[in-house]
This record gives sequence, structure tokens and C-alpha cells, in this order.
Amino acid sequence: MYIRNMEQLLSALRAAGEPTRLRILAILAQGELTVSELTQVLLQSQPRISRHLKLLADAGLVQRNPEGSWVFYRLHEGAPMAGVLAQIIGHIPDEDHDILRDRERFAEVRQLRAERAQSYFAANAASWDDLRARHIPETAVEEKMAAQLQAHVGEMALLVDLGTGTGRMLEIFGHRAQRAIGFDVSPDMLTLARSKLDEVGVKNCQVRQGDCANVPLEDNVASIVILHQVLHFLDDPQRALNEAARILAPGGSVLIADFGPHEMEALREDHAHRRLGFSDVDMRAMLAQSGLQIEETQTLSPESRDSEQDLTVVMWQAQKPKPPQEDNRKTI
Repeated sequence: MYIRNMEQLLSALRAAGEPTRLRILAILAQGELTVSELTQVLLQSQPRISRHLKLLADAGLVQRNPEGSWVFYRLHEGAPMAGVLAQIIGHIPDEDHDILRDRERFAEVRQLRAERAQSYFAANAASWDDLRARHIPETAVEEKMAAQLQAHVGEMALLVDLGTGTGRMLEIFGHRAQRAIGFDVSPDMLTLARSKLDEVGVKNCQVRQGDCANVPLEDNVASIVILHQVLHFLDDPQRALNEAARILAPGGSVLIADFGPHEMEALREDHAHRRLGFSDVDMRAMLAQSGLQIEETQTLSPESRDSEQDLTVVMWQAQKPKPPQEDNRKTI
């Protein structure tokens, strides 16, 4: 889409035309951040960073996404400013001293996030399924997923479970595929998953260490990809969806089960949640950006509405489109 008037273009250029704001754009090109994290990366005060972000957001270069008491900032990849934004970022010199240092500190911020999450997973690996059961109706979710997978009976050459945790998805659904692989970055989780799979004797399933954002599989190999209660832990859920789309074979489906939007801030500190759930609008936008077509959305609300079980689970099913059939008929 074209920029509709000269003022939009001038506003974007004015907003980007300042050293700190250029640094913000350069670092947000690496991934979304909160204001607090940006202050750690740029070594500037929060009020100053907030002012710069407001100018960038007003100019349509940055998106502001509130979640509870946190606000995430990311590059605005939608029209009409996407082309201008790409040009601006493409001309920021990679060898600039400030840019290099910002990227080093950004890597440190991400590493701290990852270490905190890994510490949580290691401490809670043995009781992981119990922790999840206290918040959501797992049996109801599994029944719905079973119904979704029923449509693919006989078609599943490879089922992939990203963020497999204790291997529960492989344990109950792995037998439906010719082969099933679960990936997780936590060695403690993988140890527990292997033990559980050994107990149930699922011979066609295996687990491997692997990151949801960098899956060690070739393109177009999976019939089904499952992301079960994974995305709310991730620093960049879009990257995981992009990877799911990459490894899916054309016509294959991704099944997602995650929390709908909520306000339980304690889950961030107590259980390392990065996101307070996902709205249907946001999930549909991420799936579309990954090139996946939404097929079905289901919402599962808890039967009780007390403080310990006030979380809604939303399930999304999306498909990787098949390429258009070439017409091989000869023209007479």
C-alpha cells in the first residue's frame, strides 16, 4: 500500500531522524522489547526512552502493545509505513559503535530472560503437569485436540510438538502419526519426557533438544505441528509460528492451545510467563504473517471462576496453503 500523503512520509522521516530513535529502530528490528528492557539496552532513562517511543509510535514506525502492567514495543510492519521503515533500517550502519554495543546488551537481556525461564522449568519439571492442571481444564483441551486431529487420520507422516515439555502431547497423540518428534530447550524437561514415553512404550516417538524459534528440521516435512501452552513463555512467539509454518508440508496444519487474554500478573513472576495470553485478533494476525490460513477457533472457559482457575484457553487451527495446481492441459 502506498503512503497516502506527503505529511505521513515527512512525519516518519522526522521521527527517525534522531540518533537515539535510530538506535531504537535498529534494536527493535532484532525483536520486541519493553520500555524497561530498552533502558537496559540503550543505557538511557525510562522517561527519555518513553518520549522517543511515543514519537516513533505517532509516526507509525513502532507499535505499542499493552499487556497488563507491561507494554511491548515492536516495529510496525503493517502498511503504509513498512516500506519506509525497511529502507531506514537498511541504511543504519551495522559497524556503528553504538549499534554494536546495543546489540551486545540486547543479547544479554535475551540471555537473562532465557536463564530465568530455564531455571523455572528445571525447578518445576517434575510437577509440570500438576502446575498446568491447576489453571486450565487439560482433559477438555486434549479432547478438543483429539477431535481436530481425527480429521487427519491416515495422513500424519510426521507430527512435531514444539516446546514438548513433559512430552504429554506425544504421549497421547504420538501413536496417530507414523513418526512423532518433540523439541524442547530444557534438558530437565526432556529427561522427564523420555521417561514418560518409555513408560507408555511409544516406539515411534522421540524427543530432541531444540529451540521453537530455530527448529532443526528441513522445510515442508511435518504433517502436523502442535504448540500446546508454549507461546506465552516465548520472547518472540511470531518466530515460533514462522518456524511452524516453515517445517509444515503444504496442506499440513498447526494446532495451538494457549491462554486467552488475562490479568494474572503473578504468572510472570511465579511461572515465567512472558505473555498474559493472546487475543484472537493478535493470533490471527501472527498466523497470517506466517503465511498460515486460520481454519477454526475454539474458546474453552473454566467451569469455576475462582481466583485459582480464572483462565480461558483458546485453541486455533491453521493450515499451510497448498501451491496452486498447474494446468497441464494443452491448449487446443
